Amino acid sequence: MTAARPLTIPESRRSVYAKTPEALTDIYQSDIGMAVWKRQLRPSLISECEKLVAETAFPAYRVVLPEPKFKHLEDTFPRLVEFPLLRADIQLLAEMFCCLFELQAVGLRLTPLTTAMCPKFHVDRVPCRLITSYCGGGTQWLPHHHVNRDKLGAGSGGLSDADSGLYPSEDAIQTLGVGDIALLKGEQWEGNEGAGLVHRSPMVEAGQKRVLLTLDFA
Repeated sequence: MTAARPLTIPESRRSVYAKTPEALTDIYQSDIGMAVWKRQLRPSLISECEKLVAETAFPAYRVVLPEPKFKHLEDTFPRLVEFPLLRADIQLLAEMFCCLFELQAVGLRLTPLTTAMCPKFHVDRVPCRLITSYCGGGTQWLPHHHVNRDKLGAGSGGLSDADSGLYPSEDAIQTLGVGDIALLKGEQWEGNEGAGLVHRSPMVEAGQKRVLLTLDFA
């Protein structure tokens, strides 16, 4: 019987940033773990999101959405009728995601959060995920060369991220800006096994809310 080959962890992965959406196409480069379109949200969109988080009854949505339904998001998400700018932005991002990866549908999640949804550092078992925060803090992540992957998940031995030895110091933790559009390469991207971007949700301050949008392969 041939012995199983040990997993070869890529030597490096880097992240790229730009102020234009063309930055997102860099995710196809083999040494890129995250591509980020850094953008400033329009004040009118920020105002809409602040109105949304003030509503305690706004639901969390999680659906598989076929491309033909993008132009009529209010049919799937009735409450978005009250938030036309947010609805238009989600439509734009869904269309871009499908175009970039030649998809016919996306897994879409829109969630208002009062606590950190995934408070421990982890990797996603997906090919690639789009993440953006409309308010309440951006996703935290670790550069590839600062991660001891043996300490992820059960390897932490039940210790916190700070105590497990996952990263060398708090200075290693990076944070995306509110409004940034980030593509995070996951463990199921071909050739990226053992190198999925390590990230976690930020803490949400008491009395505040975070509005999170993620898009996945469907």
